[in-house]
Amino acid sequence: MTPPILSVLDLAPITEGSTATEALRRSRALARHTESLGYERFWLAEHHNMPGIASSATAVAIGYVAEGTERIRVGAGGIMLPNHAPLVIAEQFGTLAALYPDRIDLGIGRAPGTDGLTARALRRNLAGDIDEFPRDVLELLAYFGEPAEGQRVRAIPGAGSHVPVWILGSSLYGAQLAAMLGLPFAFASHFAPAAMMRAIEIYRSTFKPSAYLAEPWVMLGFNVCAAATDEEAVYLRSSSLQAILRLRQGMPGKLPPPVRDFEVGLDPAARAMLAEFSVCSAVGGPATVAAAIESFAERTGANELMVATQIFDPHARLESYSILAAVHAELASRRETSAA
Repeated sequence: MTPPILSVLDLAPITEGSTATEALRRSRALARHTESLGYERFWLAEHHNMPGIASSATAVAIGYVAEGTERIRVGAGGIMLPNHAPLVIAEQFGTLAALYPDRIDLGIGRAPGTDGLTARALRRNLAGDIDEFPRDVLELLAYFGEPAEGQRVRAIPGAGSHVPVWILGSSLYGAQLAAMLGLPFAFASHFAPAAMMRAIEIYRSTFKPSAYLAEPWVMLGFNVCAAATDEEAVYLRSSSLQAILRLRQGMPGKLPPPVRDFEVGLDPAARAMLAEFSVCSAVGGPATVAAAIESFAERTGANELMVATQIFDPHARLESYSILAAVHAELASRRETSAA
C-alpha cells in the first residue's frame, strides 16, 4: 500500500514566554518549511478563548500563511460552522480563493471550538439547533457553486469558486454526513481516537459518489513528535502532554517547556487518559516513527494523515517535520521497490 499523503495541522501554539505575534510568524515559517518538504496541505483550526492558540480568526491566519507560501494548499481544519452564518464563511473563503486560486481548502465541523460561555459570546445566544448543521453545509456548498437563475443572495467573492469542502468529525455523525453528501472526511483521531475505526467503516461503506468526489477520501489526524532519538522525542512530547492535562483539568494555558520524565510522577488516572489520547501517535527517532506510521496506515488504509506536532522549541518542531518527511520518502521507496 502506498503511504498516505502527509499534511499539517497547526494550532499556531503560543508558547510560554512568547506572544500571538510570534506564534503566527512561526506558523508561517512552518508552512514554508513543510512546503519545501512536499507536504500537501497546511491547515489551521478555529478555537476561542484558548490562551495557547493564536488561530481564532482562522480565515485571517490562513490568508497570512497563504501569502507567505507558493504551492502548499492552505485551509481550515476547521471552521466551526455553528458559530457563523454560512454566507459569511462563503465570502471569507471565496475571498481567499480569489487571492490564492486553487490553494484554499475548507474543513467544517459542528462543535463550538470553545466552552459554553464563550460560545454564547460568539453567537450572542445558543437558540440555534446544532441539528441544523447539515442544512448549513448544503447552504454553504450552494454559495460556492454556480449561481442559480434568479438567485437573490450570492457570495461575492465566492460564487463559482468551488472551494473544496471537507467534513470534520470526532464521532460517527460526521462520517455519516460526509458519506451522504459525497464529501471528503477528516476524523480527529489525534485527540479522539475511540470511534475512529467505526467512523472509517461507516464512511466508506455508505459513501455516495457526488459532483465533489467520486470515491471516499479519508484523512486522519495523527500526532507526531520525531527527534534524533526516542529519548529526545519523549522529552519534547512532554510539552503537549502537560498542555493536554491542564486543558482537561479546566486550566488551559500557553504551551509549556518540556520536562524530563514527566509521566513518572503522574497518578494512574492521568496516565490512562494520556495513554488513550496517544493511541494515534508516533513519538521517537526515525525508526520508531517509521514503524508507527506504517502500522497505522496498514490498520486504517488512510488516504492522508493530518499531522499535529506540538513542540515548545520552534527549531525542534521544524526538525520533527523534516524527519517525518524523510521517513515517509523511505517508506514510499520501499513500497515502490517491493512492487517492482
